[in-house]
Amino acid sequence: MAIAITPFLVIAAFLLFFFPTRTGELFAWPIDPPMSAFLLASAYLGGIWFFVGVARAKEWHRVRHGFPAVVVFAGALLVATLLHLDRFSQNVSFAAWITLYATTPFVVAALAFAQRHRDPGSPADVDVEMPLFARWGLALIGGAAFLVGAAMFVFPDAAAGVWAWRLTPLTAQVTGSVLSLTGVVNVALLVDARWSAFRLLFGAQLVSLAAIVVSVLVRWGDLLWDRPFTPMFLALVGAAALSYGAVTLWCESRLRAAARDGRVARKRPAR
Repeated sequence: MAIAITPFLVIAAFLLFFFPTRTGELFAWPIDPPMSAFLLASAYLGGIWFFVGVARAKEWHRVRHGFPAVVVFAGALLVATLLHLDRFSQNVSFAAWITLYATTPFVVAALAFAQRHRDPGSPADVDVEMPLFARWGLALIGGAAFLVGAAMFVFPDAAAGVWAWRLTPLTAQVTGSVLSLTGVVNVALLVDARWSAFRLLFGAQLVSLAAIVVSVLVRWGDLLWDRPFTPMFLALVGAAALSYGAVTLWCESRLRAAARDGRVARKRPAR
């Protein structure tokens, strides 16, 4: 499944990043301004990192917390597509789009259900436990992103009037779907402290956040500074990038120390 999905994400990210002004011709639908295309592409870059990791993973617990986020994200995009079919181009890209999103949420959900008993709940052979305050902090950031994303999806017309750049009802729902990813992943931090269970996902989040930062710098002119959501969006991205980066650096340093000692940093079960 991961090997089948990854090429779609690679092609989509390439088209959105390098041809943002030709999305009506080359992508599934015309996207304007390019900042919306870049935001969706950033989610695809994180998805590439995640699914390549899924294809290589040998233990279910290392990838399991990413599957609910994929189901929610892909399911939301399927609903948005069905609500706005008149906005889509009748081309090969749309055929690939509708095929991907009509199947992915159901296939991923089925695979996660089939694997549900494959995680024993114990740390990996060499593992560390994330601090409680860090997990709660990231859960709060994720919760804020999810609430904003859900509001944008349910009330796209209202979101279009206040968001950091111009949106249509369709791009408002797509943007809301992208924001939902962080919240769905981070809620699992409240019940699972194992770094091995989030290491791949944090890498995917950092790749996506780095792409968003670059997108903001490249498309600075797309931002509408008379709207209060512009500084709020930038603050949320900045807080997420700093938090993920700090937790990753701390856990990786502890993990290297544990590997040198040939031990698990915290012996007791981390859930």
